[in-house]
Amino acid sequence: MDRAAGPRSASLGNFQFGAVATETIEDALLHLARQNEQAVREAVGSHGHFRFRETRFVEFIFLLSEQWCLEKSVSYQAVEILERFMVKQAEAICAQAVAQLGDSEWTEAQNWRARKEQLCSKFILRLVSCVQLASKLSFHYKALGYQYTKEELLESELDVLKSLDFQINRSTPLEYVETLLEVLGYNGCVVPATRLHATCLSLLDLVYLLHGPVYESLLRSAVGSATPSQLQGEQFSPVQEDFMLLAVGVIAASAFVQSHACWSQVVRHLQSITGIASESIAEFSYAVLTHGVGVSPTAVPPLQAAWAPALLSPPAAQRVGHRLQRPPASLAE
Repeated sequence: MDRAAGPRSASLGNFQFGAVATETIEDALLHLARQNEQAVREAVGSHGHFRFRETRFVEFIFLLSEQWCLEKSVSYQAVEILERFMVKQAEAICAQAVAQLGDSEWTEAQNWRARKEQLCSKFILRLVSCVQLASKLSFHYKALGYQYTKEELLESELDVLKSLDFQINRSTPLEYVETLLEVLGYNGCVVPATRLHATCLSLLDLVYLLHGPVYESLLRSAVGSATPSQLQGEQFSPVQEDFMLLAVGVIAASAFVQSHACWSQVVRHLQSITGIASESIAEFSYAVLTHGVGVSPTAVPPLQAAWAPALLSPPAAQRVGHRLQRPPASLAE
C-alpha cells in the first residue's frame, strides 16, 4: 500500500478481509502461535524491571512514524526493536558491573538508575535507528531537528542490528490482531471485521502508550495485591511478551466498544480459536477498556460468574506458551 500521500491512518479503508484462503489463514495463525510461544518461553526468568515501553518513547515513535507517513505496523515494530535492543544493552551493563564489583556488592535495583544514564547519551539516535530499520525507507532524520550525519545513522543502525543478531523482523501484535480478525470473519462473527479493525488499531495504540498502567493493573489483579513484589513482577514478565493474549484482549475490547450485546460471543469465538481461557480474555479486555476509554466494571457484561485471571498469575504464566495446542479447527465451523 502506498503511504506517501498522507498520514498512516489514511489507508485503513483499503484493508480487506476475506480475500485469503482458509488454509493460508490457518498456516499464518499457527506460525504466529509458535512465534508467540517461543517469545513467552524466552521471557521466563528475564529481568522484569528492564522495560523501555514507556509512554514518552512510544509517543515519540508514533508521532515520528505519522510525520513520515509510515505504515501502522512500522510503529509497533520500531517499539519492539527498541525494547529488545535497550534490554540487551541494560543486561550488558549489569553483567559488566557484576564482573567488576562482584555479586556480593552488586544490587541491580539500587544501581540500575545510575547506570541507566550510560544508555541515555545516544538514546534518540538509537530510537531513530530503530524506526529506520523498521521502515526500510529512505532517511528522514532531517525532519527531527537533530544533527546526525548519514554515517552516524548507519553506524547506529549497525550497532542495533549486531546487538539483536540481525533478528529484527519479528511479528508485531498488529499481525496477531489482523490474523485473528480474519479468522473471526470466516467463523461468522456477528461484528464485521472491518468495523473491529479500526477500533482495534486505536486501542492497540492506547495499550502501547499506556503499557505500564495496563500491565501493572493486570499484575495487581493476578497476585491479588496492590503492591506486588519484585519476584512477582519478574514471574509476570512472560505475560508482557504474550502477543496472542494482547491481541485477543484488544479485539474483545473493540467488540465491546462496537456492540455490547455481541461481546460475549466474540470472547467465546476467540477462546475457541486460540485456546486462551475466556476469563483471561475478559480480564485483559477490561484492563484495556478501563485505561483506554474509562469503562466502569458495571458497564461490562459478565461473561461467567467471576473474572478470575487464571492464566495471568504464576505459576500459570509459565504455561502461557501452551494455550494454542491444536489447529484452529473452528475455521470450519
